[in-house]
Amino acid sequence: MSSSSKPVIVTKSSDLKASGGQTEGMIRQNAITGLTDNICASRMIAHPHTASAVHHHGDQDTIVFAFSGHGTVVSDGGKKKQVLAPGDFALIPAWAEHQEVNEGDEDVVWAIVRSGGEPKVVNIDGWGSS
Repeated sequence: MSSSSKPVIVTKSSDLKASGGQTEGMIRQNAITGLTDNICASRMIAHPHTASAVHHHGDQDTIVFAFSGHGTVVSDGGKKKQVLAPGDFALIPAWAEHQEVNEGDEDVVWAIVRSGGEPKVVNIDGWGSS
C-alpha cells in the first residue's frame, strides 16, 4: 500500500453529538459520515417507552447491531415485530418501511451502518404511505 492511501479514521463515542432528524425520546448520532460515498455509521439511543416514526432509508441498505437493551424492529405494515437483544444484527433492506420501538425500561443502543456516505431517513405518515 502506498503512503498516499487514506488514513484510518476513529470517532470516539465521547465526541458523538445529536445529528440529523430526531424523534422525541430517540437520539441519533452520526459517527462516521461524509468520508466515503459507500458507507456511513451512526449510533441510535432510544429511551424507555419510545418509538420512531414509521420510515425508510431510501436506496440505502441498513445493518443494525444491538449494543445494549432490548429493542424492536416493527415491519410488514406494522404486523411483524422482531426483538433485538444485545449482540443481535438486523438487515433492513432499502425502501423497507419500519419503525424502531423501545417498550422496555432501559435505554436501547444500536450501531447503524448504511450503504451510502450520509444517512437517509424518510419519515412517512403511517404504513404504506411512502
